[in-house]
Amino acid sequence: MKEYRLTDWLPTTKKEIDLRGWDELDVILFSGDAYIDHPSFGAAVIGRILEAEGLKVAIVPQPNWRDDLRDFKKLGKPRLFFGVTAGAMDSMINHYTANKRLRSDDAYTPDGRADMRPDRPSIVYTNILKEIFPDTPVLLGGIEASLRRVTHYDYWDDKLHKSILVDSKADLLVYGMGELPLRTIIRELKSGKSIKDLKYIPQTAYLSNKTTDGEEKDIYLFSHEECLSEKLNQAKNFKIVEEQSNMINASRIIQKYGEQSVIINPPYPPMSEKEMDASFDLPYTRLPHPKYKGKTIPAFEMIKFSVNMHRGCFGGCAFCTISAHQGKFIASRSKESILKEVKEITDMPDFKGYLSDLGGPSANMYKMKGKDENICAKCKRPSCIHPKICKNLNVDHSHLLDIYKAVDKIPKIKKSFIGSGVRYDMLLHRNEDDRLNKISEEYIKELIVNHVSGRLKVAPEHTSDKVLSYMRKPSFEQFYTFQKIFEKINKESGLKQQLIPYFISSHPGCTEIDMAELAVATKPLGFKLEQIQDFTPSPMTVATEIYYTGYHPYTLEKVYTARTKEQKLAQRQFFFWYDKGYRPQIIKELKRLKREDLLKRLY
Repeated sequence: MKEYRLTDWLPTTKKEIDLRGWDELDVILFSGDAYIDHPSFGAAVIGRILEAEGLKVAIVPQPNWRDDLRDFKKLGKPRLFFGVTAGAMDSMINHYTANKRLRSDDAYTPDGRADMRPDRPSIVYTNILKEIFPDTPVLLGGIEASLRRVTHYDYWDDKLHKSILVDSKADLLVYGMGELPLRTIIRELKSGKSIKDLKYIPQTAYLSNKTTDGEEKDIYLFSHEECLSEKLNQAKNFKIVEEQSNMINASRIIQKYGEQSVIINPPYPPMSEKEMDASFDLPYTRLPHPKYKGKTIPAFEMIKFSVNMHRGCFGGCAFCTISAHQGKFIASRSKESILKEVKEITDMPDFKGYLSDLGGPSANMYKMKGKDENICAKCKRPSCIHPKICKNLNVDHSHLLDIYKAVDKIPKIKKSFIGSGVRYDMLLHRNEDDRLNKISEEYIKELIVNHVSGRLKVAPEHTSDKVLSYMRKPSFEQFYTFQKIFEKINKESGLKQQLIPYFISSHPGCTEIDMAELAVATKPLGFKLEQIQDFTPSPMTVATEIYYTGYHPYTLEKVYTARTKEQKLAQRQFFFWYDKGYRPQIIKELKRLKREDLLKRLY
């Protein structure tokens, strides 16, 4: 067990800066989350990257924005820039339920306190810094900024908002995973350039007062004003933004806002294994800052004994923001880097031998990529597995099996669980290469017998093929197939484990009848549906664009969506058909819909 000193964390106060003997800071980071020095938390990663570049960095977690703003002034002015992030989660989803009710807790705050960050901290913090230090550049990053880089629908205000660059007045926005753009920015600043000169760095966006400095390959979106006047323009914009975010050779995107333009440079290629390792192998303490001693930070407790093996997700689910932020291409760590982190976890004082997760955005995409990467380089598809699995995708689960087995051989590991979501459609997929089919079968068995903590969570999301097609998810038939395999392996191995499915109501394209049919389809499976959610429109997803515009961005067809509270509750109640309190209302509703056939099957 390693003994840490206060100086093993990035400094958060003047006193901690003095302990290091520094008289000036190069960069000061402001974060909406508590400071946890762990590779799962963006502010810590960025801080460590800057430190590795030889910079003096401090971090101000959850500054008080309500009082005399002393938290924003206490460390003075940095030599290079301020960095701002809202935190590891979009602040509006963090603060409000799908019904727009204020949540009573915040997982990224000590003891779960719910009032430690404002709504939209990216804008609030940046505006304050610009007010106090007008001459110091502000770099904006994190998921909240990433998903709001163009005109976007804001569910909580129920209207279109401008790019966050316009409202925050930040000098540069870094979207997606920030390591590569940041390293380039630092290199350029060290060579004597200023932030204002950095208009060409991949994966950044900036505001220009010129509306015409385009290049031939540039793509012009409909302007903010054109989107306000015609919803169809917003839907058309989204298709371009999603395609370009997920392309290897993307174009620059330009969108006008009155006399100004937001210019979005194309993303970097996916990080190499070496680059991923370099990020994860930085000297994290893996612990919350000592100032939180005696307090519990729920988000940290959740990931404390888990390992993130890769980034990116090629699922492209219509309601998910992962590919908008991390991209569809998988960037994986080396086996050595993963095992090194597992060994560090086994040395933690309260580790009891159980790893909670060996995963990523999706559990079983580690090291997967195209067989011929030249084909991937030309591809525009937002999903590699919908409407069906791409012939060029190598769904080889052998690398995962190798890591699971290596981890389980480590002396202090009693069991390693897979807590991330498993894509069973990839496991059931029949490849032309029978070797891969055998590996998939071996993976299913290994997963179910050795890596389930009593309950395996999967996400069919719905039972209707029509709704699933809007969601970019596979047919519910595949869930039945996987369930049979799950039960067979459990029986053979003498295990009593549960399969827990996730479902969503009120997703664009879903009607009350679809929800009634979901209740009828899941009744014989004996599920009490507990892992459920009402669709929440978050910026930069296909489903949100359909919700707001009424059109599907790819087909421009009109799509029905439940929008009012009444329409949403009418759908949600079908999850609870088994609850006597809901029964009278459901009977009345099915009679109104003239679906007595469903009524008979349900009751």
